[in-house]
Amino acid sequence: MRDITADNITEAVQQAWGNAPHPRLHHLLQRLTHHVHAFVREVGLTHEEWLATIDFLWRAGQISDDKRNEFALLSDVMGVTSLVDLLNATPGATIGSVLGPFYSDDSPTVPFGADLVKDNEGTTVLVTGVVRDTVGKPISGAVVDMWQTDAKGEYATQDAAQDDDNLRCKQECDAEGRYAFTTVEPAPYTIPMDGPVGAIVAAAGRSPWRPSHFHFIVRAERHKPIVTEIFFTHDKFVDNDAVFGVREPLVRKLDAMRASDAGPPGLERRPDKRLDFDFTLVPLIRS
Repeated sequence: MRDITADNITEAVQQAWGNAPHPRLHHLLQRLTHHVHAFVREVGLTHEEWLATIDFLWRAGQISDDKRNEFALLSDVMGVTSLVDLLNATPGATIGSVLGPFYSDDSPTVPFGADLVKDNEGTTVLVTGVVRDTVGKPISGAVVDMWQTDAKGEYATQDAAQDDDNLRCKQECDAEGRYAFTTVEPAPYTIPMDGPVGAIVAAAGRSPWRPSHFHFIVRAERHKPIVTEIFFTHDKFVDNDAVFGVREPLVRKLDAMRASDAGPPGLERRPDKRLDFDFTLVPLIRS
């Protein structure tokens, strides 16, 4: 088409995507074009604003590396990550939450009752529970993958002073589907504010804080894995999470350990508090 105008350009771009071989790809590109063009028209985007947007995206690419994805952070603060999680929730399973930018798949495997506290400062917490299927049957051999910040609000992947494996682990559940380890209570923290996404958040006057939480991925053979987080009732940021990850079923109270509470057998350290949380996984449908 040689006579492109403001009235026909959207249709022309949609036609350009018309040969996309996969129906889903064709649909996504068509609808993306429609909504992006509609946004530009609705706000009357200026040249200066368009150039600022291009520069923002360029800077997001420049600051991203194998340990940091600024585009994922952008998705988080726009609520897109959580919206995708919520729209794709598996009925009957523990509700999911955001993966975040600090996950690494090479966490060390630790035994039942392991002590992750080591020389970390802070309140010690027993984290324990059972992984079950949707009919309540414990899943022996399920793997609980956990990572968290330290008591200063920093992940091992952020802080050069921490060992790479600090406060993260994988643990195989026992014959009764139980997992248990001791760790330190994580602290709230701000999203990375030194990049273009942080600059936008600051300019908009938004809170950059995330409430304290544990991250989990729970997997088991022939079951759909879940990615989620556990938050705490006492955290002052639990009602104002910068990335919209809090779900009511994931907010729990940290209970003080009673003198009569020995915890599960094999525990390596006596903790100050405990968190009990059971996970539910949905079996995969066999074809």
